[in-house]
Amino acid sequence: MPIFIAAFFSSVAFGSLLTQNYLSISDNQPSATSIYNVGFSLASNETIGSFEIQFCSNSPIVSMSCTIPSGMDVSGATLTGQSGLSGYTIAGGSNTYTWILSNPVAPVVNAGPIVFNFSGVVNPSSAGSYYVRLETFASTNATGSPLDVGGIAFSINSAFTVSTYVPPYLYFCSAVQIPNYDCNQSSGSYIDFGNLSTHSTAAASSQLVIATNAQNGYIIQLSGSSLTSGNNVLPALTSPSPSIVNQDQFGMNLVSNTQPIVGNNYQGVGSGAPASGYNQPNIFKFVPGDTVASSNQPSDYRQFTVSYIININGNQPPGIYATTLTYVAIANF
Repeated sequence: MPIFIAAFFSSVAFGSLLTQNYLSISDNQPSATSIYNVGFSLASNETIGSFEIQFCSNSPIVSMSCTIPSGMDVSGATLTGQSGLSGYTIAGGSNTYTWILSNPVAPVVNAGPIVFNFSGVVNPSSAGSYYVRLETFASTNATGSPLDVGGIAFSINSAFTVSTYVPPYLYFCSAVQIPNYDCNQSSGSYIDFGNLSTHSTAAASSQLVIATNAQNGYIIQLSGSSLTSGNNVLPALTSPSPSIVNQDQFGMNLVSNTQPIVGNNYQGVGSGAPASGYNQPNIFKFVPGDTVASSNQPSDYRQFTVSYIININGNQPPGIYATTLTYVAIANF
């Protein structure tokens, strides 16, 4: 990450002080190979033959002796860019902790910001504070009295790791009513169709809510049987069929219907849809073991409304018909 630190200045008198000094580092971990961008600003136009950029572990003040940062190596770095001037190259006299940038023409450099870009810099091997000393010279080999000086402090930091764990989850419930996709608010596990008639279709509905972070989504399967009364069975629709009054039928789907008026289409921001055979308005089916809804990707909350229809003819034996249906949700991690 870039590190921007304010400048330090020597108390020794020089022509002027470099201002707006900064150093940005692409990777500030110990011993990492990084990109260094060194920037500063000249107060006035100057004829500059060379710059010296030196790294020390003890002080940014140029009049003090420099302690070489352990493990740091700038000797293999490449000068990849320069702005505010041109024609400078890494020259002889550079070493593992110093760059001398020279232009044999010694041009006039205009006042304002200057940036040098380097790649392939090896950071110091230990975490801590370090310093950059900046000097400009009229000579082309960084000798003689400096024209300008400045300093920068920067830090090398050991990396730290942040980790967490997202557990797999499957959220699922079935009930007559599930408000706001909240299984804790669900209510009802019993549907009473009342007295059946050969002249009209009995209809009712229940709801399912599901969510999962499973990579390959989920399936919802149906388990149970058609309604029975003793040995008498109300025939189920084993293939997709419309509701027909005065025929023995028990079926369901997971969409909004108009014949009869019952049910609703799925709702919620999650993914998934009713399965084939249960996804057509006014077409019903009931086969235990069938998948009634599914998704092939993770899903936020999705609510399905299951619509049930019953029709009978005049030959259906009397009795109290009942069944227990179970919905099983399976997440595909």
